Amino acid sequence: MIVQADAVSFSYAGRPVLREVSFHAAPGELVAILGPNGAGKTTLLKCINAMHRPLAGTVLVEDGNVLRMTPAEVARRVGYVAQRSDTARLTVFDAVLLGRLPHLRWKAGPRDLQLVEAVLARLRLGGMALRHIDTLSGGELQQVCVARALVQEPRLLLLDEPTSSLDLKNQLEVLRLVRRAVDEGQVAAVMTMHDLNAALRFADKAVLLKEGRVLAAMAVQDITAEVVEAVYGVPVLIHQVNGVPLVAPCL
Repeated sequence: MIVQADAVSFSYAGRPVLREVSFHAAPGELVAILGPNGAGKTTLLKCINAMHRPLAGTVLVEDGNVLRMTPAEVARRVGYVAQRSDTARLTVFDAVLLGRLPHLRWKAGPRDLQLVEAVLARLRLGGMALRHIDTLSGGELQQVCVARALVQEPRLLLLDEPTSSLDLKNQLEVLRLVRRAVDEGQVAAVMTMHDLNAALRFADKAVLLKEGRVLAAMAVQDITAEVVEAVYGVPVLIHQVNGVPLVAPCL
């Protein structure tokens, strides 16, 4: 396994947010973390990335306990894409090069520069390498953030609602990019999402949280209308459209 969370619990100011959450992801798997607002999705990612220290439970990345790693060691194994990224007067190339910081001693060398060029080419972003990131659209910026995470050469990608505030075209571009990175690089990805239909289309497995607990964890093709209603409190129908499940509310 690339990542294994075992009975992870976490609280904010004494208020339980995660309660004994367990799941795992293998190479080549994209796992969607689903659930209503306040279910603990972002908190779970931060526990996996050692940004939060769980009250109980363990998180292993390639059999190493993240709480026993230095921040640099975590960054060499885990690439993290936050919901929002600050813009600055950097070119796309330089912004992606920042992903090499966990591996650098003094300065970027030829291999670091080659890796940035290779990732930009692989993600079809080479044409914007010299553009400044403060001139990019929201969708373009998210793609650059994914590229920066990939240039870390991580074994695990964590993405916190990477399609929030994006239009339909850019949502699809970002999700296709993540799917391709997982398939080609044989890494694992864990992604928080609100869009059930996007999760059913792009993910392999889903972990559905409600009030900080795992209500269900399964392959996306096994998700039923009953499970969705139990998590979100909304009756739905699930149809097959061109072989892809589509969730439609009954309201």
